[in-house]
Amino acid sequence: MNRRKCLQALAAAATGLAQRNGAAAPGAEVGDPATTSRFFRTSDGVRLHILERRPAQARPSAPTLVLVPGWCMPASIWSRQLTVFGARWRTIAFDPRGQGRSEVPRGGYTADRRADDIADLLAREERVVLVGWSLGVLDALQYVYRHGSDRLAGLALVDNSIGEPPAPVGDGQFFRHLRQHREPTVHAFVRGMFHRPQPPTEIDRLVRDALRMPLADSIALLSYPIPRSHWRRITENFDRPLAYLVTPRLRAQAEHLQRTRPTSRIAVFEHAGHALFVDEAARFNRIVATWIDADITSSGRAPA
Repeated sequence: MNRRKCLQALAAAATGLAQRNGAAAPGAEVGDPATTSRFFRTSDGVRLHILERRPAQARPSAPTLVLVPGWCMPASIWSRQLTVFGARWRTIAFDPRGQGRSEVPRGGYTADRRADDIADLLAREERVVLVGWSLGVLDALQYVYRHGSDRLAGLALVDNSIGEPPAPVGDGQFFRHLRQHREPTVHAFVRGMFHRPQPPTEIDRLVRDALRMPLADSIALLSYPIPRSHWRRITENFDRPLAYLVTPRLRAQAEHLQRTRPTSRIAVFEHAGHALFVDEAARFNRIVATWIDADITSSGRAPA
């Protein structure tokens, strides 16, 4: 199964997730004074946005956490992680090009350029835990492929296929629906990311953010012409601590990764949607913090 069909399957799966009772905001724009907002310029001149939170006191050797959102989603969807992780570690949530409050340039919607944008963000960092969700998983892996792991203390990959067997299965209709009925398709996709129904105002905000990017560019992001084996090789050969946190549709891939790379930290979120760090924020934060303490902080920069 090629890369395009893989991400079509991801989108189709997300739109089909069941919604149950309960409410939890997916991350309204962060407004408390502890979180700062700033911009930086990439090497090709694009103005990109980040949200950042720092603890009152941090050990000099503590890593910086960098959170990369998924397809067309804003950095603010990580608000719970900014609050919790930012109390212990310097934590950055990133708006990739065309997303959130970042500039919407006319080009650069490729795996290589998105990886280079992450490299520009990390250029002055020395010890980073890079956390990628959904499309952010592939952008993070492509960063490792192009720029290596020297700046990384660890890598957390959240709910996307990483090329492990079995390949996801989808109906291949997502692109057609996007082209014919973009707004309702995106609305259904956003609603489907959550196991617990979200407030309509939050869904509407995320949909507005997702529609900022031109349609052709949003489709380009789901069309990386890269075989599944590419992502698998990067993941299995990554030489630092690795965590893979997924919903049940990727359980078999997680189990296969555990067999081929036994040092990986694996977690399956049984009762969460694609945005599992929102649906089960407390569990997600606890698992990531424990992984950092056990596999990264205690081991310095030792390879996984």
